[in-house]
Amino acid sequence: MSEEDEGRLRPTGWRLPLALAVCGAVGGWLVTDALRVLPPLPWTAIPTLTLLALAEAFTARRTRRRIRREPGTEPVPPISAARLVALAKASALFSALAAGFFLGMALEVSPMLELPGHREVFLTALGTSVSAVLLLGAALWLEFACRVPDDGRGEDPPGAL
Repeated sequence: MSEEDEGRLRPTGWRLPLALAVCGAVGGWLVTDALRVLPPLPWTAIPTLTLLALAEAFTARRTRRRIRREPGTEPVPPISAARLVALAKASALFSALAAGFFLGMALEVSPMLELPGHREVFLTALGTSVSAVLLLGAALWLEFACRVPDDGRGEDPPGAL
């Protein structure tokens, strides 16, 4: 790594979110296994994470248009773009960990779905995990949307995602 690249913020790759999801799944599995009685999970995490995903997806779409300087849009101030990247990175890492944790919980209780409490925990954990995956996708899209094109025409450089 050169000195020039040392202070640069790198795009979120696939390894770190995958590692966080696996660690979260192991943690969710262990926590659920250690509890004698499962407390009911709050179902409100499902709409909360889904609304956050929708908000980040909307912001990504709007930001992408503004960074590409499409007609009828204002340019994005650099500090705003930096804040959006920070939000996207934090959301991506949190949602990967949450998706893994709740998926681990759902997998742990899946053999005992005949019990009403376990069935409720399974459905809530699975729904929360799916919502967290949606947030992960929206966060990665927002991070991608904040990239500045290399050439001055507003197009992506060759080989860009």
